[in-house]
Amino acid sequence: MTTVRLNASQSVSIETDALIVGIHASPEGPRTAPGADGLDQAFDGRFAEILTTVGFAGKAEEIAKIPTLGALPAPVVIAVGLGAAPEGDYELETLRRAAGAAARTLAGTASAVLALPAATAEQAEAIATGGLLGAYGFSKYRTNGDKKAPVGELVVSSAAAGAEEALQRATTVAGVVDLVRDLVNTPPSDLWPGKFAEIAQEVGGEAGLSVDVLDDSELRKQGFGGIVGVGQGSVNPPRLVRLGYRHPDATRTVAFVGKGITFDSGGLSLKPAASMDWMKSDMGGAAAVLGALLAVSRLGLAVNAVGYLCIAENMPSGSAQRPSDVLHTYSGKTVEVLDTDAEGRLVLVDGIARAAEDSPDLIVDVATLTGAQIVSLGWRTAAVMSNDDALREEVVEIAGGVGESAWGMPLPEELRKGLDSPVADIANLQPERWGSMLAAGIFLREFVPDGIRWAHVDMAGPAFNKGEPHGYTPKGGTGAITRTLIGIAERYAGN
Repeated sequence: MTTVRLNASQSVSIETDALIVGIHASPEGPRTAPGADGLDQAFDGRFAEILTTVGFAGKAEEIAKIPTLGALPAPVVIAVGLGAAPEGDYELETLRRAAGAAARTLAGTASAVLALPAATAEQAEAIATGGLLGAYGFSKYRTNGDKKAPVGELVVSSAAAGAEEALQRATTVAGVVDLVRDLVNTPPSDLWPGKFAEIAQEVGGEAGLSVDVLDDSELRKQGFGGIVGVGQGSVNPPRLVRLGYRHPDATRTVAFVGKGITFDSGGLSLKPAASMDWMKSDMGGAAAVLGALLAVSRLGLAVNAVGYLCIAENMPSGSAQRPSDVLHTYSGKTVEVLDTDAEGRLVLVDGIARAAEDSPDLIVDVATLTGAQIVSLGWRTAAVMSNDDALREEVVEIAGGVGESAWGMPLPEELRKGLDSPVADIANLQPERWGSMLAAGIFLREFVPDGIRWAHVDMAGPAFNKGEPHGYTPKGGTGAITRTLIGIAERYAGN
């Protein structure tokens, strides 16, 4: 795993395998950003000319590798584009993405110096976080020469006050995000519900969390009909994991609930093959909740936090739930199952109802819930819905602050009628396709007790990158919304 440390020396004097510098685009050509002091002198004033010669313009996340030929202790300079120079402070996300884009080029490298603009502790943290996330690699199942180790060590060049503590936080946050990515990338043959619960027990216990696991028998006994119904078609029975963290100075409690479908075939309402091959990622919400609780504990935040991982495998079989079945959920409400592929909401409502018993100040559920989210907002932007407009905007703001794209969406009351059932309290699907992401949010809202502030994050697209890597985001599992949940816990800590 990549490590990170601080060095306040002039970056060009540090012995390393690669020196990473930021470059701005300008009408006059590429220009070095702060952090690369002494670089142009080392190249006899011709570094910008060299970049222009190789066609490098300084566009955001653009990369060029320039051999130093002995001009510096580092054998190569990696120029990364920052776009146009800002009029004020640097956007932290610009620095994260630049560091990540550069780090992605360093697999197999022993060390590299990140000489990007780091005049403040916040900037140093952004650079370290982006670099660590960009250095991620998942090669557990590779047996050939493609199995390269990520860069061994990243050195952040900064003399900013508080930078050392900032790097420690970056290490903690990036570490849990990488764990989430590992879980999402793990094939379902190695991550069934019981195994996921075991991992949560192990890492949660090591982090000082309380961990309680309900198996299939206990779930049935205690009335978690949503989780049981979804999981009953699989030979791998479902689990509900409760993670708990308490701080003596806390005055508020946050509750996070994550969808943990370790594989989603669609059940008897079988998915088409093209929609199934990446459904190992359908547990990304539960993984994000696990990662967030680990970070809350390791950072020692002054907030009480609980996390619920609603884990099941949705499979077709002779014992699977059928369209038209009626489930008795933990809340006491009944649900008519019209489509077994609308299963995530069924496990979430049990988790939401159980989380409400902890009397939290807010509940946030996170799920790869609907394909309609991707239709509405694309692969990189999560949707946020809430029973409280101020909370919805707060979650969107926090997400943006940590660099995770999110957009607030409404819960139109006219869509509720489409969830009416002739035989149960509510149906799990509306008959029309239109507004189906919002209808799913309305369905979940029905299970939130009065007086509890609740937000729902649908991250079906952002949780798994099917395209090319970009910035600090790898192909495959992204760890999306983990940092947002940590940010929410930080916002409510000590208040």
